[in-house]
Amino acid sequence: MNEPDLVQLLSPTGHRVDHPDYTPRIAHLDAEALRGMHRDMVLARRVDSEATSLQRQGELALYAQALGQEAAQVGSARALATQDYVFPSYREHAVAQVRGVDPVDILKLFRGVDHGGWDPAEHNVHLYTLVIGSHTLHATGYAMGIQRDGLVGTGDPSRDTAVVAYFGDGATAQGDTNEAFVFAAVNNAPIVLFCQNNQWAISEPTEKQSRVPIVERGRGFGVPSVRVDGNDVLACYAVTAEALERARSGGGPTFIEAYTYRMGAHTTSDDPTRYRSAAEEEHWRQRDPIDRLTALLEAEGELTAEYQEALAAEAEVLGERLRAEVRALEAPATSSMFDNVYATPHAVVDGERAWFAEYEASFLADGESATEGAGR
Repeated sequence: MNEPDLVQLLSPTGHRVDHPDYTPRIAHLDAEALRGMHRDMVLARRVDSEATSLQRQGELALYAQALGQEAAQVGSARALATQDYVFPSYREHAVAQVRGVDPVDILKLFRGVDHGGWDPAEHNVHLYTLVIGSHTLHATGYAMGIQRDGLVGTGDPSRDTAVVAYFGDGATAQGDTNEAFVFAAVNNAPIVLFCQNNQWAISEPTEKQSRVPIVERGRGFGVPSVRVDGNDVLACYAVTAEALERARSGGGPTFIEAYTYRMGAHTTSDDPTRYRSAAEEEHWRQRDPIDRLTALLEAEGELTAEYQEALAAEAEVLGERLRAEVRALEAPATSSMFDNVYATPHAVVDGERAWFAEYEASFLADGESATEGAGR
C-alpha cells in the first residue's frame, strides 16, 4: 500500500524537522516545556516497568503495557485544555498521568479491586474501557452533548471544549468505531479521534486489518485526517493542538493516526515473540520516543545534570510508592458492588443488597464476621 505523508518535527536522531503547518504550533515550547514532556515520558515508562514486575510477582492480575507509545500519549495529552474530556481505552496510562490521575488508581483495575479507580469528573478522564472500540461511541455522544450545551465556538478559551477518544488500530475494524465516525462527521462533533497505530492488534499486523493505511479510514467518512509520527512527542503535540483548536471553535472532528510501535506485549498474558521478529523490535528500539527527545535536549544544552539527577530520584520514589501501595490494596467488601449502581437510592437495588447480605451470611461460620469470612 502507498504510505501517506507522516508529520514529523523531530527525527529519530533527535534533530528538529521543519514543517510549514506544524512547526509554528511548537514555537512557544521552551526548554522547561520540553523537559516537562521528557519527565512525563520517563515517569510513565517507570510506571510501566513497575506494573509489569508487579504482575509477574502475582500482585496484579493483568497489565497492558504502553512501552514505546509514550510520545503519542504525552504529546497529545499536553495539548489538552483543562475543560477538555478524555475517553481512553485501557493503555492510556501516560495520558491519565498527565491529567493528574494517580497511577496507583490506574492499577486498582488491574489488581481487580475496583472497576475504575478514579473519579472521572476530577480529572476529566473517563474510566478505562476494556471492550474494544465501544467507548468511541460514548465519546462521540459526549461531544455532541457539549455541542448542544453551547460549549463550542463561543470564542471564550476557558469555555470552549473538545473531546479526545483514544483507541488502537484494531479498534478501527470494530463496528462501534465506524459508527462513531459516522455520528462525528454528520453532526460536526467537537471530537478528536486519536488512533495509536502500534501496528499489532494482539497478534494481527496492520496489513491484515486494512487494505489501505489506517488514516484513510477517517477520510472515507469525510473526517479531516492526519498521520503523525507517533514516536515524535513534538509532532504529536502540534497535530493534536491543531485538531483540538478546530474542534473547540466549531470546526468539527479530526482523525489522527499516530504511527507508533508497541515495544512490549499486548498484555502480560501475551508472548509477542510468537508472531514478530527480533529484528523488527530492534528496528523500533532505534526509534525510541524517549531517546529521541533526550537527544534533542542534549544537543540544545538543556539536559542538565541537576535535572537528570532529580528525575532519577523522582522515578525511584515513584517506583517505591507503587510497590508499597499496590501491595497494600485490599479487596473491597462484596456489598460495595451495590453502592454506585444509581446516583440516588433505588428500591430494587436496596432489595438486592439485602438479599445478598443474607445469602453471604449463610456461608459464614458461627460467630464469624463478614470481613473475617471474606479473608478465608
